[in-house]
This record gives sequence, structure tokens and C-alpha cells, in this order.
Amino acid sequence: MSLIHRSSSLLKPLAAGPASLLRRPFSSATDDDATKITVETSVPFTGHRIDPPPRTIDTTPKELMTFFVDMARMRRMEIAADSLYKSKLIRGFCHLYDGQEAVAVGMEAAITRKDCIITAYRDHCIFLGRGGTLLEAFAELMGRKAGCSKGKGGSMHFYKKNGGFYGGHGIVGAQVPLGCGLAFAQKYSKEDHVTFALYGDGAANQGQLFEALNMAALWDLPAILVCENNHYGMGTAEWRAAKSPAYYKRGDYVPGLKVDGMDVFAVKQACKFAKEHVLKNGPIILEMDTYRYHGHSMSDPGSTYRTRDEISGVRQERDPIERIRKLILSHDIATEKELKDIEKEVRKEVDEAISQAKESPMPEPSELFTNVYVKDHGVE
Repeated sequence: MSLIHRSSSLLKPLAAGPASLLRRPFSSATDDDATKITVETSVPFTGHRIDPPPRTIDTTPKELMTFFVDMARMRRMEIAADSLYKSKLIRGFCHLYDGQEAVAVGMEAAITRKDCIITAYRDHCIFLGRGGTLLEAFAELMGRKAGCSKGKGGSMHFYKKNGGFYGGHGIVGAQVPLGCGLAFAQKYSKEDHVTFALYGDGAANQGQLFEALNMAALWDLPAILVCENNHYGMGTAEWRAAKSPAYYKRGDYVPGLKVDGMDVFAVKQACKFAKEHVLKNGPIILEMDTYRYHGHSMSDPGSTYRTRDEISGVRQERDPIERIRKLILSHDIATEKELKDIEKEVRKEVDEAISQAKESPMPEPSELFTNVYVKDHGVE
């Protein structure tokens, strides 16, 4: 039996070519008609001042396939960005997310686009998860007009307000107070939505993070602070930078949860749990135990402060895409060949988006003066 028959709702678009795959939504796909599959998270959650959620979670064949395609797309985008940077088509800073895809995909599966996300400069995959397109991503990386920030933001400043994505931010930790501001607006407007403010372990010692968290706790804001702990702040291992690297406990008076950030189902379960919690009780901290395969940025080879064996060990034992691949194969949802065919389609889709992005012109010099002041003010 072919995968087309077993999961036709997902793969019909594939037959029409890469462009149709590009338009497929990233939000979690629930299929009531499909057989429910119960999975268990790879490791238990660890709670601080809170009882953790259960390890078991229900999924469907459709959701498993959605996770596989979404993470494969993100992985391929970042690998392509690496090549474009080395070809000097991407200039300036460029921070890649490959290895951490389960955080972006699992979080998106647990929430809606009315919930807000704000993050640091490792933002390409979060943007894609919020409904951004590969064309918008590559055009922005290459500084072209078709980019999500009109080519003026580059790698660190992706943005999609109509998708609830309030940007990548280049100043370490600065997005956390802004995220708490978004949560304040949600509470003030009596909305039933929450804000996820993402930061890395390197930003976890920033003073502004604790100041913002204090205000969020005082006002019971629906703020979820997500520490994406990939264990290295630039080239500094977490144990050298933090006396207490248990980041989920750092809120002290604020509850926390440690999550396997390489397990998309653990991330989904934790984010669903956190959303329900903060709407009733105020802020929570989620520590996502994850890992980046590339260096901190493109100027960092990533192999001077950690061994190649360490990186390959994580790839072999904890890779988020391989975990989903094994689940799909073990439940006989698709064959190895069918999954490889999907990856080939994703590669074509990425190549097509790069070609289109290269054709997009550079911004006009006059664009330097737009989006600086309120429209029609401040320009002679």
C-alpha cells in the first residue's frame, strides 16, 4: 500500500510539485478519522514548584507526517543558508537552527497564531513555523525586497506580525521584556492568548530577564519564558557561564519545567500545559534541553570548544527528525523510500525558493528612511 493511500490528505499537494508543498500550513494537524497513536516522551518532565504533565500523548498518522515534513523543511533551509553564506550571497550575521527544529514545530503544534512568539537572532525556523514562506526567508537572508522585512533586517530580524511573530532580536536577552509587554497587552485586552518569549542559555544570566519576570509574576501575565538551552553561549559551555545551569529553576518563585527539546512531542505537551497554566496563574519557565549542530554563527566553526564526537553522538541518539522517522516506520505509516521521496521534494522546494529570491531586487536607497519614524513624520 502506498503512502498516498495511507495519508492522502497530507501528500496530495506533493504531487503538484514543490510550490504546493510551500503553501501547506504548518499548524498542528489533527485527524479525528485517523487511528490514534499513543506515544511516550523520551524522558520524564522535571518540575519546579509545579506537578509536571503526563509523559503520554496521543497523536495521529497525519500529525506524524506533518512533523516530519515541517522539520525536514526547516533542516534543509538551514543547510542551504550555510551554503549561501559561504558563497557570499548572505552577508553579515547568520545564526542557524538545525538540530533545534523540534522546539519550533512542537511549540507551534500546541498553540494558535493568536498566541505570540518573540525570539532572539536564531529565528529562521520560528518564522517558518509561524506561516512564513521559504521565499520570504531566503530573500530576507540575501537582503532582497521580497524578504519578510523588505530585505532590511537580514538574518537576525525576521518578522511576521500577522502570524503572531514579533521578531528575531539581535540584542542578547532584549526580547524577553518585549515578550512580557506583549503578554501585558493580551491580559489588558482580556484576550485568551499567551506569549512565548524565547532566549538561549547564553542570555539566561541577563539582568533584564529577571526584571521582566518579576513584573510578569507580580501582574500574573500570560508569559511563557522559554530557555532554548543548546548548552553553549557562543563558545562558552553552560557550566562555565552559570553557577546554576538548571534554568527551569531560575525563576525561584515562578514555576518551571525541564523538557527534552529534541522530542517534538515533549515540546508540544509542555507548551500545551504551559499555556493552560499561565492563563490561570501567571508566568512559567520552560527549559528546552536542545542542541545546535552548527556553530554559534557562521563565523564559528563550532568544533574548537566541543568535539566532533559530541556532535555526531547527539545526531545519532537524539536527532528530532530521526525520532519521528522511526515512529513513522515502526507504525507502518510510510516506507523508508517514501520518506526519502518527501525529503527530495523538500530539497526541490528549497532550491526553487532560492532561485526566486535571487531574482528579487535589492531595496531602493530611499528604503533607508522608511519604517524609522511614524509614516510621513521625520523625513524632510
